[in-house]
Amino acid sequence: MKKIFTLATLMLCLALTTTAWAESSVTRIKDIAKVQGVRSNQLMGYGLVVGLPGTGDSDDTWQMIQSTVSLLRNFGITVNAADLDSDNVAAVMVTATLPPFVREGDTIDVVVSSMGDADSIQGGVLLQTPLRAANGDVYAVAQGSVSTGGFVAGRGNNRAQRNFPTAGSIPNGAIVERTLEDDLGRNGQISLSLASSDFTTAARITNAINAAYGNVAHAANPGRVDIAIPSYYRANVVQFVASIEDLPVVPDNIAKVVVNERTGTIVMGGNVHVDECAITQGGLSIRINRTESGEQPAPYSYGTSMVIKNTDINAREERSSSVVLPATTSVSDVIGALNAVGASPRDCISILQAMKAAGAIHAVLEIV
Repeated sequence: MKKIFTLATLMLCLALTTTAWAESSVTRIKDIAKVQGVRSNQLMGYGLVVGLPGTGDSDDTWQMIQSTVSLLRNFGITVNAADLDSDNVAAVMVTATLPPFVREGDTIDVVVSSMGDADSIQGGVLLQTPLRAANGDVYAVAQGSVSTGGFVAGRGNNRAQRNFPTAGSIPNGAIVERTLEDDLGRNGQISLSLASSDFTTAARITNAINAAYGNVAHAANPGRVDIAIPSYYRANVVQFVASIEDLPVVPDNIAKVVVNERTGTIVMGGNVHVDECAITQGGLSIRINRTESGEQPAPYSYGTSMVIKNTDINAREERSSSVVLPATTSVSDVIGALNAVGASPRDCISILQAMKAAGAIHAVLEIV
C-alpha cells in the first residue's frame, strides 16, 4: 500500500547538505573489541610547587600555609603559620594515568593543576608527591619541573595572559613504585569486551575464533566473548591474543540515520531501507508589503493632513517537485532519487521525521 506525504516543505536534503552512507566492512577484531583486564588506572595526589617568582598562592590560601608548615616540620624546622609569608609556593593537585603492564621503575607523565589563587605555576618545581589510586594505595611518586603552555606578565590592569598558566605538565615526572597485578590468561581463559554490544557481532567474532582455533570461544552476552586458551598457547598468551586480534570479521550495525542540524550533515547506514512512498516538495510563499501615503484635507476646510498605512499581501505557491521511492529501496537509491529535488537543511529534518512517523523508513533517527 502506498504511503503518500504531501508536505509544505519536503525532501531528503542533499543538494545543500553533506550526506554520507556507511556500510559494514571487514575489520580486525582488534578494532572492535579489547581484552578485558587490559586497562589504565587513574592516580591523584596533593603537592606543593615551589620556586615561583611571586606568582604563587596568597596568604589567604590556608591549605598552602598548612602544607608548608607541615613540610618544614618534617625537616625539623618549626615555623608559625601566622608568620609565614611565601608567595613563591602554590598548592596543586597532581593527576596521572597508570598504563597497563607497567613495572616498577617505569616513568609516566603527570599533570599539575593549581587549586589556590596562584597566578602562575610556570617555572616552579613540584616537590615529591605520592600518587594514589581509588583504593588509597600509592602506585607512583611525582617530582620535577613544571612546564605550562601559557604565561602571565605584568600586574593588575597592566597584565597580559596567554593560555592557562595555572596548569602544566611534567613529562616522565612520576616513577612507578608498585605494579598492578596482571592475571592475563592466568586461569587459562581470556575475555574480549566489544566496543559496541551487539548479538550479531558477538556471534561473528565467536565463529571467526572457533574457525581458527577450534571450539574455544563462547559469547557470554552481546558485549563479551570468553575464550579458552589452547594448551599449546598457555606459555605464550601474548602471541595468542595477537593472533586473535588480527582475525578478520564483519561487524553488524543497526540501521541508523544521524542528522546534524547545525551543519546539515546526514550520515546513513548502508542497511537503511524504506517502504514505497511518494514525497512532494513545494512551498507557499507569502509576502506582505507595507507602504505609507499622505492625504490632504479639502481646500479651505478645517481638516488636517493624515498619514495612511497601506498593506499589500501577495501569496504565491511554488511549483512542487515529486519523487516516488519503490519498496525495499536502499540508501544509495534514496540519495540518488532525492538529489534531483532541492531542499534546505530544515526541510531535510522535517522530511526524515515525517518518514519515520509514517513508518516508511526502517531505521533509528538520531538528531544531534
